[in-house]
Amino acid sequence: MLKEFRDFIMTGNVVDLAVAVLLAAAVGTVVSSFTNDVMMPIVGNFTGGVDFADLKVVLSEAVVAPDGEITKPENAIMYGKWINSIINLIIVGFVLFLIVKAYGKVRKKKEEAPAPDPGPSEKDLLMQIRDELRKK
Repeated sequence: MLKEFRDFIMTGNVVDLAVAVLLAAAVGTVVSSFTNDVMMPIVGNFTGGVDFADLKVVLSEAVVAPDGEITKPENAIMYGKWINSIINLIIVGFVLFLIVKAYGKVRKKKEEAPAPDPGPSEKDLLMQIRDELRKK
C-alpha cells in the first residue's frame, strides 16, 4: 500500500498540482499585499483619506471600565475589509486571466508549428523505383 501511495504521489499530475497550490498561495500573499499596501492607500487618497479596512457598522459599542480596561469588546460588521477582499479578488482574477491568455497564445503557436516533412510516401518511392527500372 505504501508503494502504491508513493507511486501515486510521484506521478506528474500530483506534483504539478502541489506546485500549483504552493504558487497560488504565494501569489495570493503578493496580491493581498499589493491590494492592502499599494492600491487601497491610493483609493483612500481619492476618497478623502478613508482607509477601507477601518469602515464598519458598529452593532454594539465596547464597554470600558472606569480604569480604562475593555470589559466587553465592540461588535461590528467590518464591511471595509470585505471591500478589500472584493478588490483583491478582482486583481487575482485579472492576473489569472492574463496568465491563461498568455498560455493560450504560446500553446496556439506551438500547435501551429508546421509538422516536419515526412518525405516521400511509400507509393512515391515505389513509383520512382518502377520508373528507374523502366529506363534500364
